[in-house]
Amino acid sequence: MTDFLLSIYPHLRALWVVWFFLLFVGMLAWVLRPSKRAAYEEARGIPFRDELPPSAGR
Repeated sequence: MTDFLLSIYPHLRALWVVWFFLLFVGMLAWVLRPSKRAAYEEARGIPFRDELPPSAGR
């Protein structure tokens, strides 16, 4: 059994790299999808707002 695992180890390493690359590309596609553009446009201005939210309890 150990010989078998050692013989396929280089292939498993390559598949691991491919798996992480596909996962990364999938995450990028999910985050940068066009349907979320309006939400990101609104969120990018949050640090520059002067008013506190109503739940801040002044």
